Amino acid sequence: QENKKRLAEARSFGDLSENSEYDEARDEQAKIYARIAELEEALHHAVIHDESDVDEGLVTLGSIVTVEFNPDKKRKSKDEKAEDTEEYRIVGSNEADPMEGKISDLSPIGAAIVGHKEKDVVTFDTPAGESKIKIISVKKAGK
Repeated sequence: QENKKRLAEARSFGDLSENSEYDEARDEQAKIYARIAELEEALHHAVIHDESDVDEGLVTLGSIVTVEFNPDKKRKSKDEKAEDTEEYRIVGSNEADPMEGKISDLSPIGAAIVGHKEKDVVTFDTPAGESKIKIISVKKAGK
């Protein structure tokens, strides 16, 4: 609605061939329609998974997983171990936000741990080389 108002206002300025406000409003309208098409496509291909069919301890889309990095590392204290742990929520690629602890099931860590269970040690490739993580706990998002 806001962009429709901008278009109407820009049209009122006169000659559309040299009207930069009108061009900007049309560009914005094209971006809005592209985003709408993208969302409609995502909805059209969306699949609803029934979590009651999934093993409780299995890492799947929607799981909240606590992992320990470098599980083979010798630690001096319990506190040092806590520094090497992270909690992630496994989400689809369009919801990923690593700063909020949401990682994609297609990311290196996400892809490595999906399908594994608590206490599994998983090896995965990173740009810096091979890494290991241990799955400490797996919870479902709704619990």
